[in-house]
Amino acid sequence: MLPASPYVRYGVSAVMALVFLHVVGQLASPAYSHHTSLDQAKVRLGLKKSPASETWVDGRRVQPWESAPVRTPEDPDALAKAASRIPHGRESATFVMLARNSDVWGALDSIRQVEDRFNYAYHYDWLFLNEEPFNDEFKSHVSALCSGKVQFGLVPDEQWGKDMPSWIDRDKAINAINAMGQKPIPYGGSLPYRKMCRYQSGFFFEHPLLDSYEYYWRVEPNVKFLCDIPYDPFKVMKQHNRTYGFVVTLYEYQETIPTLWQTTKDFIDKNPQYLAEPNMMEWISPNKGDSYNGCHYWSNFEIAKVGFWRSEAYRAYFKHLDQAGGFFYERWGDAPVHSLAVSLFLRPDEIHFFNSIGYRHEPFQMCPIPAVGTKCTCSTSPDDPHNNFEFHGYSCTPAWKKITHYKSGTAFSADV
Repeated sequence: MLPASPYVRYGVSAVMALVFLHVVGQLASPAYSHHTSLDQAKVRLGLKKSPASETWVDGRRVQPWESAPVRTPEDPDALAKAASRIPHGRESATFVMLARNSDVWGALDSIRQVEDRFNYAYHYDWLFLNEEPFNDEFKSHVSALCSGKVQFGLVPDEQWGKDMPSWIDRDKAINAINAMGQKPIPYGGSLPYRKMCRYQSGFFFEHPLLDSYEYYWRVEPNVKFLCDIPYDPFKVMKQHNRTYGFVVTLYEYQETIPTLWQTTKDFIDKNPQYLAEPNMMEWISPNKGDSYNGCHYWSNFEIAKVGFWRSEAYRAYFKHLDQAGGFFYERWGDAPVHSLAVSLFLRPDEIHFFNSIGYRHEPFQMCPIPAVGTKCTCSTSPDDPHNNFEFHGYSCTPAWKKITHYKSGTAFSADV
């Protein structure tokens, strides 16, 4: 029985009505349920961090209570006859781009290339990573171009940071960076570049937004895809049990990696169980391990299994390199680090050369031969100033082909 006072009765009735409406709102409105949840209350009170990732589709943010729409691939037979050899459907895969807000126009250019040349028929997802939160301009523009689900992730402070790791002698590192900056070495004097190389070497694959994917395809801002891709490279990787795929190889600046090989050999001497048999040691060290020739896969383009970088062998290898400090005392790049691991920890038949993908990242490019490329906007003619880098003396691809007994054959024979 309610108290006699009308004011108390009115007050109790009002509270009961609000509770009733709240319960109805929780059941009827996912948006209301999300905003009034205990987790959101903790975020507003500063007791819990807000989510570091977002999903956008068609230029609009997918709210936490919504499900992202899933597009199904179009019939790939419409692209080219070669696609008929590829079973319909997609693999567990995503594109990955590390970018800043200021990279938005270069990112859009790369996305447009990938979508026009390949992804418009498959709608694979896109993942964008940044050490600072992406702004709405970046998110709106890129999600409007991507045909698949788009996710935005934040790089944890401990993996990038405003300074160097605690075990690095900062004065020694700064002196080395300044000294290299006086030489004609790309990014020789850049600390942010070193942080990026360290992150790409040892952390990007740890991001939780990659947990649900088996493969990734790395794309960078301002790259060009010069030919149509009338098949699914992810499916090629899956069907042929490939772990790592590339298009361009070249030599590294030896002045940036003076101790990388010795540090790698120290690791292998202590951990011989990680060496694959056979492996690609001959490609990176023709003198049977005495020195490193600098050959590496140009990692601004790579298609690979996420699980390889998360393996015990690679994680232990990166930890060994990281503790040595060469990312800061020298200028170890993620390309030679990835390449040494791939060459030592994988068998040759787990590595794939995508000979039909036309690709350009300044200042070099891969242009397929006419029998292999499809609708290419590049040329293999020696008269073309931007022809195939494979024919350049600074390319390591001819040596890779010789060691692996690679045969190109007819169109798509190596890729499909």
